[in-house]
Amino acid sequence: MSDKVELIKTFAELAFERFDSAMEDLSEKEIDWRPMEETNSIRWILKHLAQQWNVGIHRILKGNPEYKPKDWPEDYVGNRVYPLEKIMSEIEKGKNSVKSGLEKLTQAELEADIPFWRGTRKRQFYLLIYLSEIFHHVGQIVYLKGAIGRRRQIDEHFLT
Repeated sequence: MSDKVELIKTFAELAFERFDSAMEDLSEKEIDWRPMEETNSIRWILKHLAQQWNVGIHRILKGNPEYKPKDWPEDYVGNRVYPLEKIMSEIEKGKNSVKSGLEKLTQAELEADIPFWRGTRKRQFYLLIYLSEIFHHVGQIVYLKGAIGRRRQIDEHFLT
C-alpha cells in the first residue's frame, strides 16, 4: 500500500475516533434540540454523516456519482422518524464499509480522475473533502452538546 493511501486511511481513522469521542453519552432527547430554528440538530447531522458514509464516499470509491445501495431510502436525511439506535447502526455500518473500501484502495485508484459534483478531479481530492466533513460535523455536535451542558448548569432538568 502506498504512503498516500496509508495517510488517507490514517486521516479517516482519526476522523472516526474524533466522531466516536463526540458521541459519548449522547441521549435520544438531546438529538433534536437546536439553539435556534435555523440550525441543524444532532439528528440531522448524524443522518447526513450516515448518508455520506453509506452512499457518498462509496460514490467516490466506485467513481460512480449515481451510486446508491439498493436498500438506501430516498428520504434518509430528512426523515425524522428514525430513532437514535437505528441511526447509530447505519453510522457503524457506514464507518466499517468506508474502512473496508479504503483498505482495497490502490495508489493508481487514488490518483484516478473521477466525475463528481465539482467536476472531474482526482479521487483523493474528493475522499479528503468527504473525510474532512467528519471533522466539520464533529465540531457542530460538540458545540451542540456543550450548549446543552451549559444550559443544564442553570436548569438541571433541561432535556432530561
